[in-house]
Amino acid sequence: MKKVFKKSALALATLGLAASVLAACNGDSEEVGNAEEFKGKITIWDGPRWPDKDDNKFHWLEAKIKEYEEANEGVEVDLVQVPWAEMGDKLGVAIAGKSWPDIAPVDISGSAVSIDHIEQGVVEPLDAFLDKDEKADFYENALDAYTYDDKLYGIPNSITLHSMLLNLDLFEEAGVTPPENGKWTYDEFLEAAKKLTFDRDGDGKTDVYGFSTYIMPGYYEAWPFFYKNGGSPLNEDMTEFTFDSPEAIQAIQDLADLKLTEKVAPETHGGADVGGTFQAWANEEQRTVAMQPWATWAIGAAQGAYPTNFAVAEYPTGENEASSTIGGVGGWIMFHQEEANKKAAVADFMKFISTAEEQYNMAQNYGIFPARISASEMDPFKDNPEMTRAMEMSDQVVMLPRHPEWKKIDEAIQAQLQLVFNGEKTAEDAMADAKKAVDELLK
Repeated sequence: MKKVFKKSALALATLGLAASVLAACNGDSEEVGNAEEFKGKITIWDGPRWPDKDDNKFHWLEAKIKEYEEANEGVEVDLVQVPWAEMGDKLGVAIAGKSWPDIAPVDISGSAVSIDHIEQGVVEPLDAFLDKDEKADFYENALDAYTYDDKLYGIPNSITLHSMLLNLDLFEEAGVTPPENGKWTYDEFLEAAKKLTFDRDGDGKTDVYGFSTYIMPGYYEAWPFFYKNGGSPLNEDMTEFTFDSPEAIQAIQDLADLKLTEKVAPETHGGADVGGTFQAWANEEQRTVAMQPWATWAIGAAQGAYPTNFAVAEYPTGENEASSTIGGVGGWIMFHQEEANKKAAVADFMKFISTAEEQYNMAQNYGIFPARISASEMDPFKDNPEMTRAMEMSDQVVMLPRHPEWKKIDEAIQAQLQLVFNGEKTAEDAMADAKKAVDELLK
């Protein structure tokens, strides 16, 4: 498996904010404009991040915009607030209508923005704005996530992975011992889930469930469970659908059966309510689920807005005997620009919000791992054992297939998965139908 964190062999460097006039790009020189000569509006989309004292989850970017505008007279940066769950669909509509923003926080893995969009010229390459020394401050895997055909199409700002979050108060209430060092088998996980499902007030109804998660296109909290026996959605060269293998089918059915037959997960298990699922684990007025898998932002939330007594554990192992998790890289991309000076200014602002200091700030407050080596070397998690534990799982990361049609493949698979969790199909029947749809996309 590929580690998330790989250091570049090159020396560290700090990104500068000066405008680029002439820069090298893959050995060729090209005029890229002058940011200082641009006067006008830059539009950036972003989703909610960590809240301030007034519960404003956009305060970080609003403050950076104000700072940038004061330092660059005549430049206005317009922030469009977009819920994360709507980001993909809204970008899809914007791209179709050629009314895209200048900057958006997406990857190019095949979700809202794919390799096809790069080939269509929708996404601008950024090599002219980051030289070799500047790129050397980023982990190689982070740059790889935004590189296509030897060109860089984004500035990475974060690395994430998924882990299991355990509510220790509920473990104590149920008399369950958390897994030693956060490592366990699926049988041990299932046994814990059964004990953590109980009737607290004696009215004959279950008050607390052992586990829950959700199924939704573009979200992968549940997916490491599907890898536990060695399954994967596509084969290595991405020519065949393989979630219909016996290993994958059993793993999918096992997770659905936590609700359907084992009764250790609530009816919402496998639904599409992301916020409601998290609230059931983290909101102190609920706390009706003991274990849930989440990306690392949830660790920050459980340490801040939703203070919770919790532990970080690995996904349980199956026949594969090695735990797996899904990882990802977040960052900023620039959409196509017609004017060279504006392109330089957009790149300048992207670098302004992507410094080591900003990534250190985001790591401490938003629960992500920095994409910059220098930000990691500031040791943002020295007093945070939960984030440190999650970071130790980086060598378990499996990246999603980077297929140009991944968004459609993902939607086809997730739609069938939802039917399994609803009890409308078996995993075997659902993956047989998913194969029909995915095979058409792989041709």
